[in-house]
Amino acid sequence: MGLAVFLAAATGTAAFTALGEQAQASGDRQAISYDKWLGAKESAQKNDRDGKYVVALQYYLEYTRQAAGLGRPGLVAWGKNNAAYMIIKMHRQDATVDLAPAKRMLEEGLAIAEATEECRKRLSMNLEHVRLLLRLPE
Repeated sequence: MGLAVFLAAATGTAAFTALGEQAQASGDRQAISYDKWLGAKESAQKNDRDGKYVVALQYYLEYTRQAAGLGRPGLVAWGKNNAAYMIIKMHRQDATVDLAPAKRMLEEGLAIAEATEECRKRLSMNLEHVRLLLRLPE
């Protein structure tokens, strides 16, 4: 699923529109490099700390893309976990945020054989939480 469709599904059209304009302003997708991965990681963490979860999600998705391009599946698993966690945080602020994309990313992360034990633990805990929330009546 492309970034645009994913963000629209997870965060709603208004947030997506702002991110789409931001992405167009920054140009096409970045080339794959360790520096780009590290930059995405640092930006994601900063925006997470600042409570800017939609922006952090965008950077975690780029982190994941960079990690995949670098051939680092263990980092891809962490990226999927962290991106899913941003959706969980957004859902805590606004219950209309769809958790299905988070569930899918967590399941994909668990399917990565190279994920570390610690990463698998976090993926599993977050997936259990998401599944519980998806079963609750609205």
